[in-house]
Amino acid sequence: MRSYSYKKIDAFTSGGSLGNPAACLYLKDGEALTDAQMLDVSKQHKGFVCEVVFCTLTEDDIKLIYYSSECEVDFCGHGTIACMHSLIKATPHLLSQRQLTINTRKKGALTVYNQIPEEDAVFISAPQPAFIGTPLKKQTVAEKLKMTQLSSDYPIDVIDAGLKTLVVPVISLADEISVYPNEQQLKAFCETNDIHIILIFSMETQNKSCHAHTRVFAPRFGYLEDPATGSGNSAFGHYMRKYSLWDGHAIDIEQGGDNRVFNTVKLKMQENKLLFGGSATIRIDGQYYI
Repeated sequence: MRSYSYKKIDAFTSGGSLGNPAACLYLKDGEALTDAQMLDVSKQHKGFVCEVVFCTLTEDDIKLIYYSSECEVDFCGHGTIACMHSLIKATPHLLSQRQLTINTRKKGALTVYNQIPEEDAVFISAPQPAFIGTPLKKQTVAEKLKMTQLSSDYPIDVIDAGLKTLVVPVISLADEISVYPNEQQLKAFCETNDIHIILIFSMETQNKSCHAHTRVFAPRFGYLEDPATGSGNSAFGHYMRKYSLWDGHAIDIEQGGDNRVFNTVKLKMQENKLLFGGSATIRIDGQYYI
């Protein structure tokens, strides 16, 4: 049995929000785990965190692999925020750097921007987007979400900025925060249509300083709702740019249903790249035995 540095970290915490939980295992060079071992660890975390991040550190490289309790995940935005915020804050030579490169197994190299000294946050360059589009009809999507109708102001669309995201406009904030679809039915719908996650949004917000409100459903990964999402909100950022809802200046997106204090995800465009960012809070710091 071997022990590994382990932290349970909530990403996108702000004010009284609880953020989105991720577990992070920090592996040293030569401590790589097999895919079966990583999936087994992640299964043990079902119901405790949304994803587990396996972070391998070498002298000149940082590699990240993501798993849910169901499968390997192409990209996990909140896990990246959690992992890198904790790692940078605890490592003096990283804390002194303004930006660094990380390597993800499925989405390649990404840039991390260190804003911890200024705003206790890190920003991540989202993977390059793919504008996929969708033939799905609004009424079909509304039925799967257990809603009567969707907003007619904006279209539905599928954009991949880490995960294939179906972006869905709803009529009002009240409608958005009160919907709770059936997890298994929505999972089957996502699998049939090759969708990773569904993001619903309203341009009406509770906090008037926020630009929009979102919720993200991720039943393919073993849970109904993701309470704060980097990849989903990155896809939404590209959606807003495509449909002239955002000019790229720094904004806050509030996220969550009526059963929680809303979380905050930061978005901004920098050097023609979409960045998502936020803070994180360590809840457990110890060792994990495998």
